[in-house]
Amino acid sequence: MSAESDILYRIEHLCRDFKLNRGVIHVLKDLNLELPANGWVALVGRSGSGKTTLLQLLGGLDRPTSGRILYRGQDLGKLSKARLTQLRRSEFGFVFQAYHLLPELSAWENAALPALTWTDDRNATYARAKELLESFGLGGRLQHRPPELSGGEQQRVAIARALINNPPVILADEPTGNLDEAAAKQVVKIFQDLREKQGKTIVMVTHDPKIAALADQQFKLG
Repeated sequence: MSAESDILYRIEHLCRDFKLNRGVIHVLKDLNLELPANGWVALVGRSGSGKTTLLQLLGGLDRPTSGRILYRGQDLGKLSKARLTQLRRSEFGFVFQAYHLLPELSAWENAALPALTWTDDRNATYARAKELLESFGLGGRLQHRPPELSGGEQQRVAIARALINNPPVILADEPTGNLDEAAAKQVVKIFQDLREKQGKTIVMVTHDPKIAALADQQFKLG
């Protein structure tokens, strides 16, 4: 059992159902987990087992049907929309398989965007975005738009965007799923450095057993 101070998430009897015209799909059923702070957790399992659903719940993008998700003692399912928005801005960084970059914006603008919605210090925001992109080997790509970037480059921009507000938790949904082996290795190295050098908590959905094996813990769903 982890020491109480080491537990970032406590998941208790978590259920998430989805209603369809002809019935109900029980995606997560009576799930109980403890996720540690400053660790790398891989969520694995067959397609449809609820990995992405769980990641969305951990990030406050969805609410449980029943049960609880406690983040630093806060029940995410009972928080107001305003409080959840605040947590998503300050505590959680999201990385998706499909990048979700805005095609009309440059890499630099995409990376800075989440902070620009709430800060008045635009110069500091753009300076941090530039620093992050340069640290990921994209210093020469700042003004390039997503269609002008490779898949691996787009994903590194997306990771910079996730880090722009310096959140302690990174929630990544198949971040290497669309990448070739070389690009995937670059992205995985970034996550390793975030975990080892910056103490970030990484919760990652992956189908790749080699990547899952790099995590501190694996939780299999389904």
